[in-house]
Amino acid sequence: MDAELAMNTLRNWIDESENIVFFGGAGVSTESGIPDFRGTGGLYNQQYKYPPETIVSRKFYVNNLDEFYDFYRNKMLFLSAKPNSAHIELARLEKIGKLKAVITQNIDGLHYEAGSKNVLEIHGSIHRNYCLRCHKCFDASYIMSFDGPPCCDECGGLVKPDVVLYGESLDQNVIDASIDAIEACDLLIVGGTSLTVYPANGFINYYKGNKLVLINKTPTDFDNKADLLIHDSIGKALTYKSDPM
Repeated sequence: MDAELAMNTLRNWIDESENIVFFGGAGVSTESGIPDFRGTGGLYNQQYKYPPETIVSRKFYVNNLDEFYDFYRNKMLFLSAKPNSAHIELARLEKIGKLKAVITQNIDGLHYEAGSKNVLEIHGSIHRNYCLRCHKCFDASYIMSFDGPPCCDECGGLVKPDVVLYGESLDQNVIDASIDAIEACDLLIVGGTSLTVYPANGFINYYKGNKLVLINKTPTDFDNKADLLIHDSIGKALTYKSDPM
């Protein structure tokens, strides 16, 4: 199927559907200027004293607070990033009642900023940070205001981002809600993810319909499961309008 036909098909399916779920990864946010981990210019392909996946692990966090927060502030907090056309279109589809949930692997909060309400953040969010002692909540700008590990302004306890590090468990309530949403939807759009991270890559196995759309610039191991495959920009695919005759 050529690109134009594929995007027209997606638009028709969106128009016909009443229960859409979007499951997205880093490729949604790269269009807002936020680098991914695995892409050509991603964090995994940059040189650091430690591998990025080591730095954002629970063990490293516990044992190397200064280096963790230095990396976190410089490479994971992009507070000037704005929602792109994909975020905005998904929020619009929710507003008109078609989109029932956004499931995201991203921690940047851009879906909420675009106006989406039912967002399931399976890896947490940079915008929620908690004191490990008294549990007071802080925003991301508070983390940015420190040079070293951030401390609570009330009790002095360490403030930790509400993001899931390697070696930590996902929130089971979020996982269950994600699975429930996928099982109930008539159109599942998966975009901007290589589908290599467990357990998120197993989510599509819960889809029971016949309109599974995969949008990713590069092939994935799940391409053969797709009812519609688009190797292009997510923003372009979601907002595509054919030229009038």
